[in-house]
Amino acid sequence: MSEQKTILVIEDNANVRENLEEILILAGYKVFAAENGKTGVTKAQEHVPDLILCDIMMPELDGYGVLRILGSQPKTSDIPFIFLTAKTEREDFRKGMGLGADDYITKPFDDVELLDTIEMRLQKSVRIKKSFDNTETGLQKFIDEAKAQKEFEKLSENRELRKYNKKDPIYEAGQYPKWLYFVAKGRVKCFQINDFGKELITHIFSEGDFFGYVPLLRNEKYQDSTVSLDDCELRLIPIDDFTMLLFNNREFAAKFIKMLANQTEEVEKNLIDLAYSSVRKRVSKALIKFNESNKNKNMYILRDDIASLAGTAKETVIRTLSDFKSEGLISIEDNRITILQLEKLINMPQ
Repeated sequence: MSEQKTILVIEDNANVRENLEEILILAGYKVFAAENGKTGVTKAQEHVPDLILCDIMMPELDGYGVLRILGSQPKTSDIPFIFLTAKTEREDFRKGMGLGADDYITKPFDDVELLDTIEMRLQKSVRIKKSFDNTETGLQKFIDEAKAQKEFEKLSENRELRKYNKKDPIYEAGQYPKWLYFVAKGRVKCFQINDFGKELITHIFSEGDFFGYVPLLRNEKYQDSTVSLDDCELRLIPIDDFTMLLFNNREFAAKFIKMLANQTEEVEKNLIDLAYSSVRKRVSKALIKFNESNKNKNMYILRDDIASLAGTAKETVIRTLSDFKSEGLISIEDNRITILQLEKLINMPQ
C-alpha cells in the first residue's frame, strides 16, 4: 500500500485486542489501541485514524456511545467505523447502523474477512473524499458515490437547475423550506433585517457552496433571507432526497456536520468583529470577504452590501473606502473596487 493507513482498535478484551493489533501490523497498518470506550474517544481525537474498529460491549463507555460522540464532532465524524461484536441479533445491527456505523464484524472473526472489510471501507472513504471537489461536477460525483440505497438513483434526475438574475430573491424569512440549494454559478448573500429595517449580511455563498440546510435540519421556517449578488445558477435538491442522504449515508452527514461547524464559527467571528473591531477593520474584512467570493479582480459591490456585512452605515463605508483609496490600499474606477494591497487589509489594526 502506497500510504500507510492508521487504525484505532477499541477493545476491552486484552487477548482479542492484541490479536487484532498483530494481524493489522502484519498487514501493513499502523495501529493504535484502547482498552475501553473513553480511552478510545480520546485517542481518536488525538490521532484521527483512517478507520476505527470498536467493540460494542465495553466498560466505561460502550461502542454506541463512542460512535455517537465521535460522529457529532467535525474532526472525527467521517472516520469509517466498524463494530466488533459477538452479538448477532437484528436489533443490535439496526441500532449501530442507525447511529452511522459503516459495517459489522462478528467475533470470532476470520482474518481474511476482517482485512477485506477494512480495505473495502478505506477505499470507499478515499473515493468519497476525492469525489466532492466543490464544483457542480463534484456535486454529481459526490451524490453518485453516496448512493447507499436504490432510491438515490433518482436524486440526480430530480435536481432542477434554476437561474436567477442579479438582486433576485431566492427565499425570504418566514417561508418554509422546500430545497437544499447548491451554487453552480455566481454568488448569493444571506441576511437578516432587524426591527428598525437595518440589514445585516451573515454569509456570502459562492460556487461550490450548499445553503439553506439549517431550516431543513430543524424543520422550521427560514430565519433569514437570500438574494443573488450576481446572475447565478442554483441546483435545487428536493428536501426528501436531502433527508434520505442525511439519515442513511454517514459520509454525507459528516459533510454537513463540518459545514454547520464552519458556519457557526464564522458567525461567532463576525459577532466578535461587530462588538470589538474598529470600522476600518470591519470594512477591510468585508472587502476581503467579497474578494474571496469573487473570481474577477475588479469587484462591483454595492456600498449598501459592504455596510450590511460590516455592520455600519453606508456613509461611513463611503468615507472609509475613500481613506483606503488615498492610502493606496484599493483603487476605485466606475464604482468597481480593486484591492491593491491585500496583506495590509488583512493585517488592518483592530
